[in-house]
Amino acid sequence: MKKKRSGFLGTLGKILFGGILLACLLTAASVWMLQAALATPLQLQEDGLQLQVEKGSSLSRTLKQLKRDGIISWPRLLLAYAYWEGKTNIHSGEYLVPHGSTAMDLIARLHRGEVTSYRVTLVEGWTFRQALQRIRAGQNIVKSEAGRTVRAAAKALGLKEGAVEGWIFPDTYVYRSGTTDIELLREAYERMQQVLEEEWQAKGDDLPYKSPYEALIMASLIEKETGQPSERSEIAGVFVRRLHKGMRLQTDPTVIYGLGEDYNGNLTRAHLRQSTPYNTYVIDGLPPTPIALPGRAAIRAALNPKPGKSLYFVGKGDGSHHFSSTLTEHNRAVREYQLKRRADYRSSPAKGN
Repeated sequence: MKKKRSGFLGTLGKILFGGILLACLLTAASVWMLQAALATPLQLQEDGLQLQVEKGSSLSRTLKQLKRDGIISWPRLLLAYAYWEGKTNIHSGEYLVPHGSTAMDLIARLHRGEVTSYRVTLVEGWTFRQALQRIRAGQNIVKSEAGRTVRAAAKALGLKEGAVEGWIFPDTYVYRSGTTDIELLREAYERMQQVLEEEWQAKGDDLPYKSPYEALIMASLIEKETGQPSERSEIAGVFVRRLHKGMRLQTDPTVIYGLGEDYNGNLTRAHLRQSTPYNTYVIDGLPPTPIALPGRAAIRAALNPKPGKSLYFVGKGDGSHHFSSTLTEHNRAVREYQLKRRADYRSSPAKGN
């Protein structure tokens, strides 16, 4: 009887030992497979992998797609590793995974959200239409129906079509693949609101503006008239003094803006007499809206004009201006710089100046 029990226990011990050994071997094999899955370079081309992770996509779904594409071999093992490391949350966007990257590198990159970024630059002095066109032409920008026209874009921003001009802050914007034109446009709109409020809080005294919006209008005129950055506050001073004295601003860029598509590059005396809501040779005070996108420097100049007596200025042909305090002096400057234009006359400074 004892021999039978002893034989049974011996057999049971062997089975248990064998099971433990098998479990150890399987565990060791699993660890080896996991290490191999994590440390082995991914099967990528020399130029790497361009991976698009859609909004709402999970790490599990992304790994399964990479398995179907032949990039990885063990998606479940990698998912288990990500759970263990607390890296299952990933960010949407476009990723550039360089050649030689491992699965461990990939999971870390997805978790950190190291997406490929793009840039678009909106230039001071552009119109809203030009800014919208540049945004929609941006690389990997999603063109929405709401951004198809100026009217649609204005509506998406909560503005009327006629009041949208000037409200986009000119700057360089960084965005991810899949960003819509309206998302980027709204960012630039909110940026302009922020900048205008900041500069309004630091404004000077005795200004002719009833609201920040009027300062924005003035800033757009300064932006279009400025060739040399150092002259912004002086040009602002001329415009502010003219408003205080009840003089018309008489600035050519407002005439050009009012002409719209009728302007062919040649501003004539007839144009200066043509009645439009923007022609400051005809109307009193400021035009009804901005005429361009002003930068921070132009807004600051509008709110902090340079003191002085000058009431006139005329382009000298090198991007700078001659400022005059009397009409007689101004007419003399016009004859010198405008009626006898130099061969290389330019309204803005040459590159490098």
